[in-house]
Amino acid sequence: MTRRLGLRSFLHSPGDGRKYPQIPAKTLLWAVLLGQLLRECTFHGIESLVRFSGCRALLVNRTFSDDALSYFTERLDVARCREALAGVLRRAKRNKVFAKNAFIGLAVDGSTGCRRQLERKSCLCRSWKNKKEEIVGYRHHLVLVSVVGTGLSLPVDVEPYGPEDSEYSAGQRVLRRVVGQLGRRFADYVVVDGEFATAPFLHTAGDLGLSTVARLKGNLPELYAAAQQRFPSASPQATFAYGDDQVELWDAEDFDPWTSLRWETVRVIFYRQKKRNGKVVEAYWLTDFSIQEVSSQALFKMAKSRWEIENQGFNEAKTLHGLEHLCHHHPNSMLAVWLLAALAMTIDRLYRHRYLHRGTHGILAPIDLVRILRARLSLQKEINSS
Repeated sequence: MTRRLGLRSFLHSPGDGRKYPQIPAKTLLWAVLLGQLLRECTFHGIESLVRFSGCRALLVNRTFSDDALSYFTERLDVARCREALAGVLRRAKRNKVFAKNAFIGLAVDGSTGCRRQLERKSCLCRSWKNKKEEIVGYRHHLVLVSVVGTGLSLPVDVEPYGPEDSEYSAGQRVLRRVVGQLGRRFADYVVVDGEFATAPFLHTAGDLGLSTVARLKGNLPELYAAAQQRFPSASPQATFAYGDDQVELWDAEDFDPWTSLRWETVRVIFYRQKKRNGKVVEAYWLTDFSIQEVSSQALFKMAKSRWEIENQGFNEAKTLHGLEHLCHHHPNSMLAVWLLAALAMTIDRLYRHRYLHRGTHGILAPIDLVRILRARLSLQKEINSS
């Protein structure tokens, strides 16, 4: 983390906003990151972790309570967290982590976390209603950006939004910030769901130097109807295997743009994916990539890369990294914890997939590696002082 990923400066000076700190910021930050890597995502769990005498191997030089972590994350500079995460990704690209891929994508999507609140306690709380439109609680929403389409899904940034905001607006804000931090030449395209397939968002992506691959749904009725009328009236233009599935694909780049879109034409693909269990999945996607730039099969894989942010992004963050757990109900604390979780996920995946050397043991699941690491950290070793 300090050498290969260049995080030494951040770990020593993370942007501590406390006026009279008694516990060094690097100690608390290190403990939060280690908690994420060791699947101990609650502040109370981290407190218990650092109190184990055998965990001195973690280089946490003193014990502390969960209140200390709450006070620390309330005042932690989230801009420094974002800079550290962006720096890791830029370094990863310089070190040829994505060298085998012709295109690098960014996926943008939103999700819900921390939905157990019974009363509103912060500016980020959004009401949660039942079918009768009665408020039954409050929850928090966020937008995640992740590197996709490279075989290694890496979280990039997190943007929360409150009751007066929307996923659509937050998605545009975070995309601008990510491109500003990573550079205009870092990624080639952005892949999004149908709710982002609007002229303002497509124009924003184009102004940032990104092509767009977006799901085409009924929110664009004229283009959707024209694509349904044309596809699949003729034979598929491409048929290929996708894992154990068979895919039929139709592709055309001469559709008319809607009134507010400044593209000259719109390219639309339609695919029919036949699974082994007999299930058939069909979907329409639009893009401003030309057929000369990206083949039909490559565009299909770009569209499929959107699911990485669901599976390797939100699902793993909620299941393994406590995204739905509210460590401390404070806006800055929540955002800081989300960003540190994203940083820990990126560190973990870069280590396991690009740096961990294969030994003589069999292939282990990530959670098995975590369990072995925890067991080894707790071993008591006699120190030879001679």
